Amino acid sequence: MREVLVTGGAGFIGSHFVKRLLRGGGPARVTVLDALTYAGNTDNLREVWDRPDFAFVKGDILDEALVSDLVAAHDAVVHFAAESHVDRSFAAAGRFVSTNVQGTQTLLEAAMRLGVRKFVHVSTDEVYGPLPSGTAREGDPLRPTTPYAASKAAGDMVAVSYFHTYGVPVCITRSSNNYGPGQHIEKVIPSFVSRLLGGGRIGLHGNGEHVRNWLHVEDHCRGVELVLRHGVPGEVYNIGGGTDLTNNELTALVLRACGADWDSVDYVADRRSNDIRYSLSWEKIANDLAYLPVTSFADGLVETVDWFRANPDRWAPTRPRADADRLPAMRGPGPDAG
Repeated sequence: MREVLVTGGAGFIGSHFVKRLLRGGGPARVTVLDALTYAGNTDNLREVWDRPDFAFVKGDILDEALVSDLVAAHDAVVHFAAESHVDRSFAAAGRFVSTNVQGTQTLLEAAMRLGVRKFVHVSTDEVYGPLPSGTAREGDPLRPTTPYAASKAAGDMVAVSYFHTYGVPVCITRSSNNYGPGQHIEKVIPSFVSRLLGGGRIGLHGNGEHVRNWLHVEDHCRGVELVLRHGVPGEVYNIGGGTDLTNNELTALVLRACGADWDSVDYVADRRSNDIRYSLSWEKIANDLAYLPVTSFADGLVETVDWFRANPDRWAPTRPRADADRLPAMRGPGPDAG
C-alpha cells in the first residue's frame, strides 16, 4: 500500500500504528485523520510530525466531504477512530452509535465509491460478549452487552455488508485489552499506575475476579499491519495477547511494579453491565498470517510504568490540547501530494 489513511491516528493505538508503519519504511505516505477529542493528542505523533511522508488532518469521520477528499487520495484505510470507553457509553450511548456506526458507514461509503484497495476496520473482543468459559472464534455470534460493545458490533456488521454488497475489500480485526506507553488514563492500567505513582489510591470493581486478556499495543499493531498487507478481504481476524488475568491478579502486578501494596486498594461497587470474562482465540491469524505476540506482560508492564514515571506531564490528557483549535488543518503533504 503506497498511501494509507489512518483514522483516529492521534489516539493511543492509532499513533503506535502510524509510528510503526513509518519506522518500517513501508507506505510512501501516511495521513492521520483525527477529531482530537479528549482521547486524541498530537503529542502521540511527535516523533513523526515533521516527516515529509506524514500528514495530519484535524477532522471528523462524519464529515462526508472531508472523508471523500481524503479517501480519494489514498489506496488503503485503517480505521481506528472510535468512542471506546465503556463507562462513557453508559452516559452517552448516542455519541457512540453516531461515531462507531455512522462514522464507519461514512468511511465505507467513500471507500466503495472511490475504490480503495484495502479497508481494515479495527474492532474489539467485547463484541462477542461475556464468556464464562471457552474462547471466542471469528465465526461465533456477536452478543454485546454494553452500548460501547453494541456500537462496535454494529459497525462490524456494516463493514461486512459493504464487502458482500459492494465488494469493498474490508478486513475486520478484533483485539483483546490493549496496554502500553502513552495510553489514556481513563483505562485501567494507566489509571492505576498514574494514581499509584502520584501517591494516590486505586479502586477495584466488585470482587476483582473479572478476567481480561492483555495485549501489548505493539503486538496489536503488528497484527493490524499483517492484516493490512496480507489479510483476505471479507475475513475477520482476532488479535490476542495470550495473557489472561483476573483484575485481582492484574492489580497485584501493577502494585508490585509501582512499589505499592494492597493498602493502596479500595474495593468499590461494580460498574453496571461489567462482563465477567472475555476470551478470544487468535489461532487463525497465527496460522494464516504468521502472527505471534512477542512482548511478555511482565516486560510490557515494566515498560509502561517506566513511561509514566518519565512523562508526568502526560498523566492527565483528559481533554483536547489547549492549542487544538489553533492547529493547522493539515501538517505535511496535502491529500493531493504525490
